[in-house]
Amino acid sequence: MKITFCGAAGEVTGSQHLIECGKLKVLLDCGLFQGHREESRRKNETFFHKPEQVDAVILSHAHIDHCGNLPNFHRQGFKGPVYCTPPTVDIAEIMLEDSAHIQMEDVRYLERKGRRGRTPKPLYDDDDVRGLVKLMLPIPYREWFQVADNLRIRFRDAGHILGSAIVEMEFHELGETRRVVFTGDLGRRGMPLLHDPELVPGCDILITESTYGDKVHPPVVDLKQDLIRIIREAVKLEGRVIIPAFSLGRTQQLVFFLNELTNAGEVPNIPMFVDSPLSRRVTNVHRHHLNVQDSAVQETLRTDADPYGFRGLTYLVTPQESMELNHRKGSFLVIAAAGMCESGRILHHLKNGVGDPKNTVVIIGFQAEHTLGRRIVERRPELKIFDKLYPLRAKVELLSGLSAHADVHDFKWWFENLASQTGVGQAFLVHGESGPRQALGTVLRDYSDEDPILPKLHESFEV
Repeated sequence: MKITFCGAAGEVTGSQHLIECGKLKVLLDCGLFQGHREESRRKNETFFHKPEQVDAVILSHAHIDHCGNLPNFHRQGFKGPVYCTPPTVDIAEIMLEDSAHIQMEDVRYLERKGRRGRTPKPLYDDDDVRGLVKLMLPIPYREWFQVADNLRIRFRDAGHILGSAIVEMEFHELGETRRVVFTGDLGRRGMPLLHDPELVPGCDILITESTYGDKVHPPVVDLKQDLIRIIREAVKLEGRVIIPAFSLGRTQQLVFFLNELTNAGEVPNIPMFVDSPLSRRVTNVHRHHLNVQDSAVQETLRTDADPYGFRGLTYLVTPQESMELNHRKGSFLVIAAAGMCESGRILHHLKNGVGDPKNTVVIIGFQAEHTLGRRIVERRPELKIFDKLYPLRAKVELLSGLSAHADVHDFKWWFENLASQTGVGQAFLVHGESGPRQALGTVLRDYSDEDPILPKLHESFEV
């Protein structure tokens, strides 16, 4: 058996790993590399392997850095099935349609900036997305499925986002069965909406993410208390609460919290808005798959038919509805995409809100360098929005309890179960920068037979 690491090797984006067993070629994930425009284009437009020669893709979940290059893979010749969980089929279709739309808008923007004729075409379009979606085959959690004569797979709940999966694979080669486990992105324990990551038996080969392999996350309960305080203070000042949030995961978690707090009467009764058509569509998928969500959701459903809706909450759709908030008087709360404040409707809310000291901007996730979100976190005195400078006079609150990735304590808990079953043979650490990968490798060494390997991009291993 041979494993080649074609993405997310030494970085946290572009997940893609090729396993070859006999004549069978299977790709784990096919994500977009996300970074500077030219570097991203170079990495995303070509593949290390020939798409038409890959027999199947096994998709761990629907985040764009794991599924976002699938339509391009199909466009370049892949015709095999894409195996994933039922919620992932529904969410991936929405996310890939949005990705195609963003690429088209990016081309139009560059052409308006004078790069007509020199602008690369989108990696894929709506037709490619529709063709790819037809190849997606849903497999329920915890059911073995025979992919080929020499491979069967089973999905376990990874607890990262709705539909995310840990992949168990059993390869049969030369009269021997070898067990491979791929974590995808491992989630956290005790998160709202999602089950804790499922424990699985040990394996011969482990491929694990390592995004926060050197971090400890703050408890989620602190975030709820912070929301209560922030909303109460905003009401006293008659100010706005502006929350940038990614459409998949963070928005649904926030709305669930606000639903709980509203039902319990712990926050003032002010208008609240989700201003993102994409968030609205993804939330409807969550409503459709309530059966795979955690005990907190099931408990809510005993007395509340909709964990993602409550009196006073409005999901906005049209640009006109969004713009009307700019002129609204009094206190209100708005959640809008995108999470790092680089695009989307959040820019309009920030443009109209950051200059007022009565308002509060709430940052709930990691903000990458060179983003508007990072400049807000750094409390720069002026912010450039739509090529104009605006003074930052609004309060800035940083709430860091909603990370969807396992921290080092979650990893240790999960590794300990692997080791207590049949053990771990060889381990590979992916989807992490140098520091976290090395730190987690030190932890994992106590649970594996061999020193964990930190593969480089396009590096192959015979196992």
